Amino acid sequence: MTNKWMIALLILVSCSGAAERSDNGNKAVGKPDAVNKTISEPSGIVTGADQVESYVPYLTGKRVGMVINQTSIIGNQLSVDSLFGLGVDIKMIFGPEHGFRQNASNGAAVTDEIDSQTSIPIVSLYGKNRKPSKAQMEALDILVFDIQDVGCRFYTYINTLADIMEACAEHGKQLIILDRPNPNGFVDGPVLDMRFKSGIGKFPIPITHGMTMGEFARMLNGEGWLANGVQCDIKVIPLKHYTHDLYYELPVSPSPNLNTQASIILYPSLCLFEGTIISQGRGTYMPFAVLGAPELKDQYEFSFKPVSIPGMSEAPLHKDKICYGIDLRNYDIKGLHATGRINLQWMFEFYKAFPEKERFFDSSQSAAMGRIEALIGNDEFKTQVMAGMSEEEIRKSWEPGLSDYKKMRQSYLLYP
Repeated sequence: MTNKWMIALLILVSCSGAAERSDNGNKAVGKPDAVNKTISEPSGIVTGADQVESYVPYLTGKRVGMVINQTSIIGNQLSVDSLFGLGVDIKMIFGPEHGFRQNASNGAAVTDEIDSQTSIPIVSLYGKNRKPSKAQMEALDILVFDIQDVGCRFYTYINTLADIMEACAEHGKQLIILDRPNPNGFVDGPVLDMRFKSGIGKFPIPITHGMTMGEFARMLNGEGWLANGVQCDIKVIPLKHYTHDLYYELPVSPSPNLNTQASIILYPSLCLFEGTIISQGRGTYMPFAVLGAPELKDQYEFSFKPVSIPGMSEAPLHKDKICYGIDLRNYDIKGLHATGRINLQWMFEFYKAFPEKERFFDSSQSAAMGRIEALIGNDEFKTQVMAGMSEEEIRKSWEPGLSDYKKMRQSYLLYP
């Protein structure tokens, strides 16, 4: 490493412990301070982004596009600010769902703008366009992808990754992927029946796919899942000291409604309720940590009231109505993570408790994600729950697809 780079890195490291930005870029609404802390070192994990010396040489002298959001940090600083300060010629920022500074609600269209901190143009990939245009790609030499995922089929950042890979392949650009841990690194759930392909399920994978973004990119290439079977020239900057079963606390909220570590770990289980009449806490400051509905007043004592919260959920299910149910904010999430399984017992419990069974799987009032078939990935689960089938009986119906996926996945893993 040259003296110039050594000095730059020393400056970067000295700045990485600085206080958080004064704007909301690194701070989700209602998020406890514990979720914002820099990851403590017992695990010794080093993210791809933090290995500046491993990838900045590829960017030097090139026109760079960055696919990033508020999770894209080097130390405690947004990576775009760090790299901009190191002289990297960043020409464009591409922002996914929720926007670059995480100021848009789930599903809300995001507009193009100019970043107030760096004056770099920000192009939305969650508005009228889902991938960069020909003109935008021609203005760049190389792209960097650095977004924290949570490891679920219905979390849209893997769709953004695929779109970017397709654009790079179509225009002959290399994509550098700065890998980050998957907080839900286990594999579970039925593999998506492609009859139910949608914006919350585009690939034949289980609910929790057990891969980092770098690994998933390898699978997209290897399985020919990109449009027209194109192959993207990718270079993954791998994590150091990471394993898939490691319990990992995110230093930054990945999206407005995953604003605590509990919500992140509970998300694979609780998001299925978006295909029901049961609120998962959207419209509160504890989304994906509570469950309830107005009709359950006689069954539960705990209550909450969803309201319109700009930047989180403007039109939540059961808006301005008191919902009764359960509070999972103090649930043993480390224990749940250790099982390597989605919890289906809450679905059975609420179906049994809900007085109007024919309305339970009605998601028409929700402005969130969609039908239970699209979320779970098949048209069997709804019938199975209504028939009172046991969890093990339901899990048996996920085979052999789940086992076949696990075998296929092995070819693309970068970590044990």
